[in-house]
Amino acid sequence: MYWDPMPTVAASPRILVANRAERELLLGPTERYLRGRWADRDWRNVPGPFYGARTDNCWTGREIAPDHVVYEDEFGSEIVFRQPRDAVEVRLVLSAAWNDPYASYAVDGDAHWTLDLVRKWWSDRDRLAAWIDGLQRAWSVSERADERDNAAGLRDFGRYLAGGLEGDLRGYGFWLDHRRAPRPGETLPDL
Repeated sequence: MYWDPMPTVAASPRILVANRAERELLLGPTERYLRGRWADRDWRNVPGPFYGARTDNCWTGREIAPDHVVYEDEFGSEIVFRQPRDAVEVRLVLSAAWNDPYASYAVDGDAHWTLDLVRKWWSDRDRLAAWIDGLQRAWSVSERADERDNAAGLRDFGRYLAGGLEGDLRGYGFWLDHRRAPRPGETLPDL
C-alpha cells in the first residue's frame, strides 16, 4: 500500500538530520537541499516522490539511508531504490539528500509520474535487473569496503525488484490516479 510522505516532508525543516550525533542540526527548508531536476533524474530511481538527479559522488547516501539508496557505477551518483514508507524513513532519505553537496535529490516526483510512466518504467525492469546483477557481481569482490557495501545494497534492490516492488508500484499507481489510498474492494491497477 502506498504511504504519502509529503506531510512529513512539509514538516521536515524542524526535524533533526539523521546520523549527525556530534551536534544537533535541523534539516531546514527543503528548497536548500532538494533542488534536483526531473529532467536530470537517473532512470534507475524507483518511481515515487523521491529521486536522485546528478547527485554528487561523495557516497554518503548509503551511510544514512542504506535501505533506500544505492550508487550507480559510472559517476557514483545516488539512486533512490526504495521509497520511504514511514516518517522515520523519510527522515533518513531527507538526511541523505541534505548531505549531497550538489543538492540534487528531489521530492517532486508526484508532479511528474503518471500511471502510464510507471508502467513504462516497469516494462524496462529486465534492463534494470541486468544492470543490478552486473554491478553487484563486480563490486561484491572489490577490495574497497564502500563498493562491497554498495553490492549489498544492489542485492537488496534486486530482491525488491523481484519481490515487493510490483505491489508497491501498483499502490503508487492507484494513488497517482486518485490521490488517496484504495478503499476496501477497490482494485489496484495492473502494471
